[in-house]
Amino acid sequence: MKIPDYIGSLAFGLKMGVILPGMDIVDEVLEALSHCSRDGLLGDNDVICITESVVARAQNNYITVDDIAREIKDKLGLLEDSRLAVVYPIASRNRFSLILKGLARAVPRGEVIVQFSYPADEVGNQVIDPEFAQKLGKEIIVFEDLGGSSFKHPVTGVDYINLYREIIAEEGATPIIVLSNNPQTVLEHDPAGAIAADIHTRAVTWKAISERFENCITLEQVFTGGEAYSEWGLLGSNMSSGERLKLAPREGKELVKKLQSRIKEEFGFDVQVMIYGDGAYLDPTSGIYELADPRAAFAATDGLNCLREGVKYKYLADQCYHEEQKTAEEIEAILSESTSRETAQDSMEREGTTPRRMEDVLASLADLVSGSADAGTPVVVIKSFLA
Repeated sequence: MKIPDYIGSLAFGLKMGVILPGMDIVDEVLEALSHCSRDGLLGDNDVICITESVVARAQNNYITVDDIAREIKDKLGLLEDSRLAVVYPIASRNRFSLILKGLARAVPRGEVIVQFSYPADEVGNQVIDPEFAQKLGKEIIVFEDLGGSSFKHPVTGVDYINLYREIIAEEGATPIIVLSNNPQTVLEHDPAGAIAADIHTRAVTWKAISERFENCITLEQVFTGGEAYSEWGLLGSNMSSGERLKLAPREGKELVKKLQSRIKEEFGFDVQVMIYGDGAYLDPTSGIYELADPRAAFAATDGLNCLREGVKYKYLADQCYHEEQKTAEEIEAILSESTSRETAQDSMEREGTTPRRMEDVLASLADLVSGSADAGTPVVVIKSFLA
């Protein structure tokens, strides 16, 4: 089976069996791709995308809540009755609830000050109703200001302020909730240690806190070594089962290069490979930026280190037809010639074609194809996108 010439870019998921800890993910992906090769569905310039979840699972890259408590106590020099500041966590059960449980377990007789940005976290999860916050007219909102009001997430229906308070209290620590868009506000509570818990803005938050307070780390600075670890630390981790979290994949660059090489050896094709996470897109209905991972692609081969650019077909077609009275055949020839030659970034031919990182675009496409539940297709093949 060959892809017909009249089909352009194409993306499809590959069904695979369950991937378990200890399996060789490269061998498993090669087995799945062997069927594609047999049926003429694999070729040069294809992009092979593997979801981060199966890579990390095969690597047995798991930690526990107790591991988090020990690591944080060690990194920040905390005592059981210390006061710990957690600044700008995202509102997510999957992404942060078990992390928060571990942080609270590190100070079971102390306090955990959670400072949210408002009205939403950095990826668009609503923490407090914007109109309510506006009526309060305060730069710093404390829990008592809420007057018992409950603010449920518009999609999940969860009240994250109260959920996070309950998680902290269950570990024996005292929860203190603050809403402020100034990272330094939390320092008014005189913490013993602080964590810049945001994802994409972590460097800015860490810098702001560190200007006045030395004992501050980011989630990226923990679990960077040991039996289970990731170059991303706790960033990109997900709730697993019980009190277990799955970290982001480790040594991703080495893995994608190895798989690229093996595909060339086994099937004779030059392909690109990536490990993808959340898609980098903003949901227009909920206003949520889906990218809760530190980046859309945890690792990618060198051929994807480029910008996706192109020629504005619809502009050229209209220009040639309305202004130059070209025929359909003449327009087709012009369009074909335009795609094969260099054009200046600010030329009219590129009008409206905003350059985007290739790996972000492809990771987002792969995430949409596989779906958040992976749909049993943890490997996505993208064809005719690079060629």
